[in-house]
Amino acid sequence: MKTPRILALAALTAFTAISAPLLAQGDLKEQLTIPLSDPAKPGTLKVHLITGSIRVTGYSGNQVVIDAVTKQPEKAEKPKEVDGMKRISRNGGLDISATEEKNVVNVSSKLFNTKMELNIKVPMKFALNVGTINDGDILIENVDGELEITNVNGDIRLTNVSGSAVANTVNGVLKANFKTLDAKSPMAFSTLNGNVDITLPATAKFDIKAKSDRGEIYSDFDVDVDKTVPQANKTSKDGMYKVSIDDWVKGKVNGGGSEIMMKNMNGNIYVRKAK
Repeated sequence: MKTPRILALAALTAFTAISAPLLAQGDLKEQLTIPLSDPAKPGTLKVHLITGSIRVTGYSGNQVVIDAVTKQPEKAEKPKEVDGMKRISRNGGLDISATEEKNVVNVSSKLFNTKMELNIKVPMKFALNVGTINDGDILIENVDGELEITNVNGDIRLTNVSGSAVANTVNGVLKANFKTLDAKSPMAFSTLNGNVDITLPATAKFDIKAKSDRGEIYSDFDVDVDKTVPQANKTSKDGMYKVSIDDWVKGKVNGGGSEIMMKNMNGNIYVRKAK
């Protein structure tokens, strides 16, 4: 069994083509270059953070290039209980590792309380599985492939992408601009607090399914809306019944195609036609 190549960055150590650390106002910066097993074929990037932002950009090269920066607080108040004492534990630093096997690149970090910023360049034909949780946004640019993007406290923005996407966040704006679509793949976009704003090619054929609990739904596409009466759904539990109304807006654009689902609770939904 072939062992995947492992590349790693630490606060003071790195294995592969890495630039020297750059210290500026407490921040630490490193670069990691990851060659692919078969550069002629599409690949996959999987990267998840606890705290921080991720930016992935498609480019004309055939390697994955990661620029990682740890963001240190400009002013950190020293707790009163440590007055007169010296810190001997090691905290912060840059800790990130990556493995590559058969064009699949996995990137991870063990940092929990330190904010990290990742700027990653990938070949344009690349699938992405990208996520972060706290204090950061996700930006994807110029990538063609299957995109699976998750966030919790931050925005998701997809710019000039192609293929298909499933993206969801909890507290943040979700905005996407597609150059072309994979006509065979359904897509889904959701957030709890924020607008969902999707721009699609004017000739795109798709079924729309949208719902905003406390907002409005807008589109400049000619949508053939399904005007059938909403169906009442009755479910039972412990001898009691609950009746709910299916109030999704459904329709077809340019004759219909794969479904694009958009949902939020607090915010509007915009389905825009590319100009």
